[in-house]
Amino acid sequence: MIPLDRAVVARLESHGERFEILVDPDLAHEIRTGEQMDIEDAVAAIHIFENAGRGERAADEALMKVFHTTEFEPIARKIIEKGEIHLTAEQRRQLILNKRQQVIAFIARHALNPQTGLPHPPVRIEAAMEEARVNIDPFHSLDDLVKDTMKAIRPLIPIRFEEVRVAVKIPPDQAARAYGEIQKRWTIDREEWQKDGSWIGVLRLPGGMQDELFADINRVTKGNGEIKLLGRVT
Repeated sequence: MIPLDRAVVARLESHGERFEILVDPDLAHEIRTGEQMDIEDAVAAIHIFENAGRGERAADEALMKVFHTTEFEPIARKIIEKGEIHLTAEQRRQLILNKRQQVIAFIARHALNPQTGLPHPPVRIEAAMEEARVNIDPFHSLDDLVKDTMKAIRPLIPIRFEEVRVAVKIPPDQAARAYGEIQKRWTIDREEWQKDGSWIGVLRLPGGMQDELFADINRVTKGNGEIKLLGRVT
């Protein structure tokens, strides 16, 4: 369970009855968006209240009428998934800020400028969001927020989701170690081991992750790898 000072009220009203539980707003949000976790890890008390502020518990008759059970876990899950989560202004502001940064990071990693074939830096994406007055609902899924954001900023900056192919060559003395790391992190379309022990591969990746790949290859080869952008995946 969570400390009481981190909890906010989640409330569901149905059939003329009111039910409340005390939840962590971040964990409750994760449950609402499909994250599987133990409900008890997200609440401050294992009680269903009629009025949490006054500590008044809901009657068993009311629970049976609405939920057909008096068990805490299924009732609490339903309240979190279908009810309203009441946040303080600061809690809501922080949730919006966190989700906004997730949207910016996702777009920066997966999208590019189709005119140049290069990714947009996060600061440019954020500026376009500000200009378009993108509204971030902290209880909407990341996928939905990314779709809405892309629709809003496309009239302002050239941007779309694309994949690119990059050719990589690793010298013989670093190929075996570097290959293991590359294989874990990147999608390899084609590969070939050369007679001298060097490795050549064609990697496929989101357009916005080119700089990350280049830095990764330079790191694992100590700057001795060769990298060439082949173009966009069609």
